[in-house]
Amino acid sequence: MSAAVKLTYYLDLISSWCFYAEPMYAELKRRYPDQVEFGWQIALIGAEGLPATKEHEEWFYRRSGPIVRWPYMLNADWVEPGCKEYLAPNLVAEAARELGAADDRVRLALARAAMVDGLKLGRLEVAVEVGARAGDLAVEELRKLAGSPAIEQRVRQSTAAFHALKVNQRPAFLLESDIGDRAVFSGLVVAGPLTATLDAMLHDSAAYRSHRAHFGAPPSS
Repeated sequence: MSAAVKLTYYLDLISSWCFYAEPMYAELKRRYPDQVEFGWQIALIGAEGLPATKEHEEWFYRRSGPIVRWPYMLNADWVEPGCKEYLAPNLVAEAARELGAADDRVRLALARAAMVDGLKLGRLEVAVEVGARAGDLAVEELRKLAGSPAIEQRVRQSTAAFHALKVNQRPAFLLESDIGDRAVFSGLVVAGPLTATLDAMLHDSAAYRSHRAHFGAPPSS
């Protein structure tokens, strides 16, 4: 680990709470540009966490929007009743990363296409079009890679890693320091608890480095 702390952000692109968390995630990246290594991983929502109908999702938006003081209500037109998981946008985001669009722009464009524009992101052709435009990528190349077994396996593996944390709310954040400290936050969309923990981890990491500079490695047994 080159930075003192690594932060891994687990998300599903059709999660409204992940969408609400994006300003906070961007704030953390601005606040810790060098000390923290940031990365994101897909954590697919299963059928048990998905809305049964558009009206069902709108009810949740009317509850969550005021809680986070969101300035507008999200758009639930993306919902397709009976869908067991929304694999397509998550595959496209992962494939775009493989093709060089490794920052946040493709996944943010995909999330916005669903939550704001209401596009049917569960359909691969729709997700590919949005992702290719956002990442300045070739449509056919992105479609082929997004539909490959390798990309789906990667998404399934990162989802399994999320479940191994023994949490079930997205967004989730795994914080790991270079001295072995570890913290997991699940479901939070405000920066305060994460900044407090990051500051504590960075403080302790710096203290260990100072001690090592003065006293060297511990004696061998």
